[in-house]
Amino acid sequence: MRVATKSMYENIKVNLARVTQELVLANNVVSTGKRINKLSDDPVAMVSVMGIKSSLKRVEQLERNITMGKSWLKAAESALTQMNDLLSATKALAVDMANATKGQAERANAAGVVDGYMRQILALANTDVGGRYIFSGTRTETPPFSFDDEENPTQVIYNGNSAAFSVRIGSGVDVEVGRDGETIIGDDNIDWSNPSSGNTNIFKVMLDLKRSLESNDIGGITEAIGRLDNVLERVGDLVADTGTKIIRMDTKEGILKELELAQLERRSKLEDVDIAEAVMDLKAKETAYQAALSSSAKVMRLSLVNFL
Repeated sequence: MRVATKSMYENIKVNLARVTQELVLANNVVSTGKRINKLSDDPVAMVSVMGIKSSLKRVEQLERNITMGKSWLKAAESALTQMNDLLSATKALAVDMANATKGQAERANAAGVVDGYMRQILALANTDVGGRYIFSGTRTETPPFSFDDEENPTQVIYNGNSAAFSVRIGSGVDVEVGRDGETIIGDDNIDWSNPSSGNTNIFKVMLDLKRSLESNDIGGITEAIGRLDNVLERVGDLVADTGTKIIRMDTKEGILKELELAQLERRSKLEDVDIAEAVMDLKAKETAYQAALSSSAKVMRLSLVNFL
């Protein structure tokens, strides 16, 4: 069969282009460590990889939510525990001041101590994490509590709302990590002018106790002790509930970590290559490329003049 010189040269060009493309692809595999670098490399596997990447992004977002949620819950647990300690100290002081052997001057001094405890509790109730207040409901940019009069307070004003701040930790699963501040201090819509109103409101109880100490009212001090017991029970329940949520977050975080590792392993099996095999394949492609160049150069130097 007679082969025209032009046909021979075109065939050489096609073969050189093919081996060059194979060399480039092999080099890309070794350089990236991945066998799939574009859709055409393996369309079916690429679709699976894209699904895994989307799943990993969702997992990463949930992990970020949990990290933030845990920081809020731990801050809340610390604040509530310190409140509980201050309330316990207040009760111990009230019990001591209810003793008939105590005098008016001692009770007046105790009133100053109670005022200090109350201000510390208010500061704890205004705890924030990264500038966002954890006891303001969803109004996280607003400090939740303030005195009506900073020097001589007669009541405490709540500036948040009643919707607890939540984070998503799973498909359709939300956990409240912030709180409606009124669940912390107790009894909303208090009639501050009525001594019997707000029997379990932290600030109402402490302000009434302070006034009873200032007026040397043993009956009022005794009444405050019982109310402090109710307050302490509620705050203790809140501490326990917060701890339970932290444990739940830890458990979910562990599940997500395992899921993330499984997805990464699956993605690696689809995408990654055996580097040793990839390098050997690249060497083979380089040898083929060099051989093609060498043989093509020899053939393309030949013409009819060589045979005259």
